[in-house]
Amino acid sequence: MALEDRIKQIEDEIKKTPYNKATSHHIGKLKAKLSKLKEDSLQRSSKSTKGKGFHVKKSGDSTVVLVGFPSVGKSTLLNDLTNAESKIGEYEFTTLEIIPGIMEYEGAKIQIFDIPGIITGASRGKGRGREILSVARNADLILIVLDVFNPQHFDIIMDELRNIGIRPNEERADVTVKQKKIGGLKVSSTVLLTHIDERTIRSVLNEYGIHSADVLIRDDVTVDQFIDSLDVSCKYIPTLKVINKIDLADEDYLNEIKSEMPDAMFISANKQINVEELKRETFDRLALIRIYLKPQGKKADYDEPLIVRKDSTVKDVANKLHRDFVRNFRHAKVWGTSVKFEGQKVGLDHILDDEDVLRIIVKK
Repeated sequence: MALEDRIKQIEDEIKKTPYNKATSHHIGKLKAKLSKLKEDSLQRSSKSTKGKGFHVKKSGDSTVVLVGFPSVGKSTLLNDLTNAESKIGEYEFTTLEIIPGIMEYEGAKIQIFDIPGIITGASRGKGRGREILSVARNADLILIVLDVFNPQHFDIIMDELRNIGIRPNEERADVTVKQKKIGGLKVSSTVLLTHIDERTIRSVLNEYGIHSADVLIRDDVTVDQFIDSLDVSCKYIPTLKVINKIDLADEDYLNEIKSEMPDAMFISANKQINVEELKRETFDRLALIRIYLKPQGKKADYDEPLIVRKDSTVKDVANKLHRDFVRNFRHAKVWGTSVKFEGQKVGLDHILDDEDVLRIIVKK
């Protein structure tokens, strides 16, 4: 039986099996088997499309990918957000390649990719969908762009993303599995597990060929989260819903959609409505902060901040500047909200805040 047929067979069996306490163990085994098959399918797909896929060169401080069905206005939106010149047309499949652009905002250079519109079944290879969606696996943020008159496409896109190993707006569960040569499985948890029992945990691990290990669980995980914690190919990427073409809808219809999708951004790329608000939200979702560098004996450079991820340490900044800054590090001084007083002396592990001023002192 072909790999895709086996995947569909197991998916159908999971759908047909009523979930209750008596069947949870069986469903857990099926989901683990399904996860392994999908992982194998992704690996085969990456090998078979090697040399034929979309090649993109990452640059800038972060990467954002626009994902949506054809003709939702991604090309127009890319042009609004960046300096790109993506082809625009009122017909399907206008964009047949990956179009990059750079959005400059608050000192950050954010790379945005407009990928070809996806269709139902993209994750199974329809319309070169696997190659297209593989670009999203390397993103720091995914903007799911929807036509205001087709909000139902959101659930389809979420399914397609999950099928290629992306976990939108999720975090990896705190599960540690330390494999051993002998000794069997020892399962312990620091929280009460209300969604999964030890029998299911053991069955899932056996499906992954793990028969002897120390397992420590620090989250009240579901069986899906536990399986995902074992799959190193899973990508945990924040996403943002963007409802486009609101200028074409009447107020009553818009209010209805807003009540159904209160966490979405409502814009018109064509009329540039709420585009600036989308830029701000994109910057915030990427969790970027600005660090102003102050060389010894000079004023801080407020014109060109160094852009790093939130919760970055002095060591992270030093590494980004040059590895010699870490190797020859003596101490650093910081002015800003991350310290108790201005010019405080700190070490490599100090966590920086947005708009901190930093001076790194190295050994001479």
